[in-house]
Amino acid sequence: MNITIGQVMNDLKAGIEVPASTVDKLSFGQEHIVVKGIVTAFSASQSIIEQASALGANLIVSHEGVFYSHHDAGDWLRNDTVVEAKAAAIEKAGVGIFRFHEYMHLYQPDAIMIGLLRKLGWAAAEMQPAAAIVSIPAMQLGEVAEYLKSRLQIPYVRAAGEPTMLCKRVGVLVGYRGGGSSAIPLLQQENVDLILAGEGPEWETPEYIRDALHQGHSKALIMLGHAESEAPGMEYLAETLSEKYPELPIYFLADDPVFRVF
Repeated sequence: MNITIGQVMNDLKAGIEVPASTVDKLSFGQEHIVVKGIVTAFSASQSIIEQASALGANLIVSHEGVFYSHHDAGDWLRNDTVVEAKAAAIEKAGVGIFRFHEYMHLYQPDAIMIGLLRKLGWAAAEMQPAAAIVSIPAMQLGEVAEYLKSRLQIPYVRAAGEPTMLCKRVGVLVGYRGGGSSAIPLLQQENVDLILAGEGPEWETPEYIRDALHQGHSKALIMLGHAESEAPGMEYLAETLSEKYPELPIYFLADDPVFRVF
């Protein structure tokens, strides 16, 4: 039986309600097109698009948007040469691109969070709507950082806190959930030692950690990076899609880290 892009989209969205203003949509392609192969990725970068085409896949399920904005970009990208070249590459590749962001976070539990925890080999002691509380064997902050780099195969993380501080209770926040209103209550009310987040405003949780350390509290923060915290969720999605559509070739593709540390 042929599987269409629309069928894949409907299967992914089944049972989930999102606001009418959702950013999740088919940006390129048409729902009636028969799927030849699926690629999942954190971002539909031009490199990912070209790799998908080379693999013979004609549907990309991407967590983030195609053109550098959470919502549809306005006039500020009109006539931009990078945008035009990427649009031409998409047309040449003949791929459909389905953004799968809000639906995935609204799975119970959050599928992006599950992907990260699975990649880290951790199990949540408590799963909250936007966070997971995890108990780990006692490790120094520096050891946790090395563990994360090894498990996620990433070159660096950013950390705030004493390197030798022992961490046993961790609050995990994926993506852009590392802001103060999400992270600080975990430090205070849930008594976590360490916040592990993708990213967030640097004048919020990092400054709270600065003052907590100054006051003598043993608290720490590790920022993985937005993509680094959410890409494992898209890898997990590829696994679940492979189980659902065993007749289709399905791949998870990861970009190299965009930032370098000099």
